[in-house]
Amino acid sequence: MRQYTRRLAGPMLALAVGAGMLAVPGAAQAAGVTATVDVRSSLKVRSAPSLAAKVVGSLRDNQKVTVVCAVTGQSVRGSVRTTAQWDKLASGGYVTHSYLRGGAVTKCATSSPQASAVKTKKPAPVKKTAYKVGTVTSADGKVNIRTAPSTTAPVKRTVATGTKVNGVCGVAGTMVSGTVRATSQWNRLSDGSYISHAYVVTPTLTACPGAAPVKPVTTVTPEQFLAAAVPGAQRGWREYGVPASVTIAQAILESGWGKSGLASVDKNYFGIKCQSGRYGTLANGCHDYTTQECTKAGTCFTTVASFRTYASMAHSFRDHGNFLRVNSRYKPAFTYTKDANKFIWNVWKAGYATDPNYYTKITTLMAQKKLYQYDIWK
Repeated sequence: MRQYTRRLAGPMLALAVGAGMLAVPGAAQAAGVTATVDVRSSLKVRSAPSLAAKVVGSLRDNQKVTVVCAVTGQSVRGSVRTTAQWDKLASGGYVTHSYLRGGAVTKCATSSPQASAVKTKKPAPVKKTAYKVGTVTSADGKVNIRTAPSTTAPVKRTVATGTKVNGVCGVAGTMVSGTVRATSQWNRLSDGSYISHAYVVTPTLTACPGAAPVKPVTTVTPEQFLAAAVPGAQRGWREYGVPASVTIAQAILESGWGKSGLASVDKNYFGIKCQSGRYGTLANGCHDYTTQECTKAGTCFTTVASFRTYASMAHSFRDHGNFLRVNSRYKPAFTYTKDANKFIWNVWKAGYATDPNYYTKITTLMAQKKLYQYDIWK
């Protein structure tokens, strides 16, 4: 179970094609190239070269596929390589080349759908008077400053809350739910690096030259969130014994009312991870994210973690109940399946979250949002 304050999200801009370089188009494009899937669980086939595109199928590990040609799209770190190359299959769908093994693939004709790649030339030098000073504001620990506007881009350095940063302009990148706001805007700094606007209080920045405008965030109201959450939470109580009020409050706190990247992209509201590629019976796959992990001594480091993905909010809520039920350390909590406060107290005491105020935050949410009314044993 991850630290609940972690925030991830959304589609990112393509940077450059990595390993598995594109060959010059030729006769091989028509015949296709056979490749082998190398993935720990399943590889999603999408309608366009992006992790945000619609899922149109899936491939299993070691499955043979016919690749027609390749395009440049969203950069992905996979089991074989990190690359922005996406392979178009004979079926018409797209899969990231980061999970395929095989020979060189020809580049698709220009009439094929292509994601716009970010220009590789360095931005023009910024005058010292061109930036606007912003203040990093984070309740989630240190904030990463990266080489590109994406949560998977390499970390250039980290900064603590209160640090001043020099913002030049804004670009669209990975969606992040932070302390200040939830947004897909990233601020380009005067040294050419990027920081998520979700953690910066700053005067308004103009769009970077040639950058796509940042799309406004579509938010769900608390009423809409609760209407969608209640059925799955109540089914979780009937199947596993976790009070619905507890499940809903934890989902609100850990996903930021569904605005986190895990929730908005993969419908994972509790940060439940895959274990050695296994995702149980209620999830439908795994998704690797670059995250910050911290030891008990307070030392933090960047790593790649694999999180479960779900077909619906209800599946995530039910898997949350199953997760607590099958882990023996939470067994004392199930003495109180009809007492929500005592249930979450025992879950927290068993080590569910490291936040010393976690129990207080959950019970405050349950009281303020009148979540006890959804406990159906009443």
